Amino acid sequence: MKSVRILINSFAKARRFHHVIAQFDGEFDLLQDRYVINAKSQLGIFSLDISRPIRLDIYSEESMDRIMEGIAPFLYKRRQPGEQSR
Repeated sequence: MKSVRILINSFAKARRFHHVIAQFDGEFDLLQDRYVINAKSQLGIFSLDISRPIRLDIYSEESMDRIMEGIAPFLYKRRQPGEQSR
């Protein structure tokens, strides 16, 4: 299992995320507050507050490198103190 934080803060990004994640075998859970949602459920994705980062738990026998490459555009990158936005 691997956990990462993602940000899918728009309707279009949420649809793209759903399309990407649906290509992979395995279980993918989205966790936010006390909710655990199947990441392959488009309706489930929209039941979360997509304006905030969401934890993605990946349970897959498939190549983790391939999965990480697929979800790379959605990974949440917290700015470090003193770092300026571009």
